[in-house]
Amino acid sequence: MAGINRHAKTMVATLVSNKRVGQYHQLILDVGGVVNDFRPGNFVAVAVGGDRSSMVLRRAFAISRISDRGAYGGTMEIIVAPHGSGSRWFCAQPEGSEIDVIAPLGQPFGIPTHPVNALLVGGGYGSAPLFGLAEILKDRGCTVDMILGASTAGKIYAPLEGKRAVNTLRIFTEDGSMGTAGRVTDPITELLAANRVDVIYSCGPMGMLKAISALTANTDVVHQCAVEESMACGVGICMTCVLPVADEAGVVTMKRSCIDGPVMDGALVQWDLVGQVLPVNE
Repeated sequence: MAGINRHAKTMVATLVSNKRVGQYHQLILDVGGVVNDFRPGNFVAVAVGGDRSSMVLRRAFAISRISDRGAYGGTMEIIVAPHGSGSRWFCAQPEGSEIDVIAPLGQPFGIPTHPVNALLVGGGYGSAPLFGLAEILKDRGCTVDMILGASTAGKIYAPLEGKRAVNTLRIFTEDGSMGTAGRVTDPITELLAANRVDVIYSCGPMGMLKAISALTANTDVVHQCAVEESMACGVGICMTCVLPVADEAGVVTMKRSCIDGPVMDGALVQWDLVGQVLPVNE
């Protein structure tokens, strides 16, 4: 049975920056030397609401990128959509606030040991963790192409930043308000047929991840996806984030997204069984 990320630490981090970026907030926390243990795909569990709040459960947020430079020595960037009560509280905190966090958590993206053709696919603000990943892949000599998608232009996170981080960038919006009208998955079939992709890294809504897995089925393309399941604890205790996943022998059990993921092999996730009750892995 998988265990919590061995590098995870509980700490009080200072919020050094809180900026509005379109419909989202870019939050930067001073976490010191812990950044040396962060990998693309890791997430952070944040205590929200303050000491007197009825919100007793932490909120899980993907880590967009980290930096070990600058005045603070180690910072962690999180992109948050202020939708629920917990995320709205987090986004309302002023700079200088002390935030109780556990990080880094979860399984990260696998980084190739030799240059490959990598396609990064992001949906909405789920694309944010892919920017830091792109920088690492390019440092490894990989060709990095990115496709960003959302329902409308306002939900595309930092398209100019994405363009700087990759070799090529294509944007799709369902209403045609930015880039090409259509879904983010529309060009993938053509790219696969042209043998221009060795590995796909994806982060975004579960429907998007399922669609990409269907497209890569029966191909040699590896699909590493960061699943989006609600996590009530983030440390493998509550079992609210389980997903049906097959092992190499084809045996399907329920895996915890926070411990066995969030990054998973899209070919092993049993997308058609999501929401059904199966035995929890032991």
